[in-house]
Amino acid sequence: MIIKHRGIEPTIDPSTYVAPTAAIIGDVKIGAHAKVMFGAVINSEGSGVTIGENVIISENAVIRATAAGNKDHPINIGDNVFIGPHCTILGATLKPCSYIATGATVLQGAIICSGAVITVGALVHACTFIPKDFFVPPNMIAIGEPVQLFSQDQKKEIGKAVMSVGFANVAFNIEVSGKSRAEIYKETTLVRSEEYEAHFSDKIIKED
Repeated sequence: MIIKHRGIEPTIDPSTYVAPTAAIIGDVKIGAHAKVMFGAVINSEGSGVTIGENVIISENAVIRATAAGNKDHPINIGDNVFIGPHCTILGATLKPCSYIATGATVLQGAIICSGAVITVGALVHACTFIPKDFFVPPNMIAIGEPVQLFSQDQKKEIGKAVMSVGFANVAFNIEVSGKSRAEIYKETTLVRSEEYEAHFSDKIIKED
């Protein structure tokens, strides 16, 4: 399904395959010989998505740019990037010839350099820089620049590292000082609700 969003239609090279149950929405540009498989969603929101040549976007992957206030996080994916099934890529940059394995997540402002591997179930947190040829092991959490790796049982260390990133401000343009967690989470829904309001004016260009 190809959808016009905020007045902008996706631009897809004729040599690219888009599966009938995939959805491509808004300011999305996809280069030659890419493959967008079944159930994948590529969504520009109020920003933009650029995808290079020979990129593989596997089943049920979610590729979404984000924008909130002055926080704009486009998606930039270089040539020959592999994105496995059930991955989530939000407002990040994937350099050419990087590999994102099944179920991995890459958050806003992160940069994955060429030759880097984000393995099964791993998380790359916001504004994290993954150097060339770096290996993030399965189910690990990568945070920061220089990057640090954490296992899921390092709750105290992860909490401190996430706080240093300022995720709510990066991803949602929310100032957290003096607010409870409930107040912050309420504000996140309001920010995204306002952003997603534009979908009321979407127009389906092609439906298979």
